[in-house]
Amino acid sequence: MFIGAGTLVNVLAVLVGGTVGVLVGERLPERTRRVVTDGLGLVTLLIAGTNLTSIGDPDWRRAVGSSAPLLIVLGALLIGGITGSLLRLEDRLEGVGGWLQGRLSGASAGRARFIEGFVTASIIFCAGPLTILGSLTEGLGGGSQQLLLKSALDGFAAIAFAASFGWGVVTASLAVLVIQGLLTAFGAALGNFLPDAELAALTTTGGLLLVGVALRLLDLKQVKVADLLPALVVAPVLTVVVAAVR
Repeated sequence: MFIGAGTLVNVLAVLVGGTVGVLVGERLPERTRRVVTDGLGLVTLLIAGTNLTSIGDPDWRRAVGSSAPLLIVLGALLIGGITGSLLRLEDRLEGVGGWLQGRLSGASAGRARFIEGFVTASIIFCAGPLTILGSLTEGLGGGSQQLLLKSALDGFAAIAFAASFGWGVVTASLAVLVIQGLLTAFGAALGNFLPDAELAALTTTGGLLLVGVALRLLDLKQVKVADLLPALVVAPVLTVVVAAVR
């Protein structure tokens, strides 16, 4: 397969899955959609818990010391959160969702639901470690297998999310196209794979961001997860710095 095929398949999976979800969701009562959203929140917590186990990764601990991973994640969230807040990433992402809603539906009704679907789905589909690793691997010529696996997961997730949030989930395919396309291009220019220690840092930090997404889905707290997204870049960088000065 050509470089970029995995991202195109992923976009198609979100489009098809989201459309099916909207058609099903319009026939479901609000109570049923709420139960579906709660279920997605619980599954997101499960995925987050799986990612958080990477904090015990032996390669990471060997590179930075046994006590450093927790401090690296803390530093990444603080630095990333401050950066994202100053850049107003959450507000900007919501603004994009509102603009798309106005362009595509032309109506004010359901605006909040549309934006929530776009924001939540964009974070779910684009903030996970598999997004970064899969895109970089494909760009480096390692094949599209990881992104094809992600496509299958995203397609089923899009059905469930769109049943609750509607067309906003479908438009999240644009975020998938842009973000994964850029990462694939970056991987093609990078020329080597992300080391295991940095990958573990990214995976653990991504797991914490998924906890924030789960809290939003469960209506427990509206964590501004988009403002924390820079932490995904900061964590591997801090790992390199700590390993170098250790």
